Amino acid sequence: METKSRDEMVHYELCDQCLVVYVTSDLDHHAVNYLRERSDRMIQAGNVKYIIFDFENVDFMDSSGIGLIMGRYKKVMFLGGKVAVTHVEDNVDRIFRISGLYQIIEKYDTPSQAVAKLY
Repeated sequence: METKSRDEMVHYELCDQCLVVYVTSDLDHHAVNYLRERSDRMIQAGNVKYIIFDFENVDFMDSSGIGLIMGRYKKVMFLGGKVAVTHVEDNVDRIFRISGLYQIIEKYDTPSQAVAKLY
């Protein structure tokens, strides 16, 4: 199994008040710590109101991934913002359903769909 470097775990796009987080590795405790730090810095620096997590390359997520999304949701909720997820595969979708995350976040097929609906 090939391990990705930290910089290969995620790619960000910031457009206006929307941060798109392209997650490119499975979300376990180690990956989440790095993503949390980077995402929080971008949220604070970029006046972010909307966050979209793209899970196209994610097959596994543990409870720390749920915490990552919940924490970012709490940060933007107070600004009247929203969080969405895209490209969610069956394994991760099941975790979102069981955890109740879909009660506070929205799911779309693609980041461009999410951007169009969130604004």
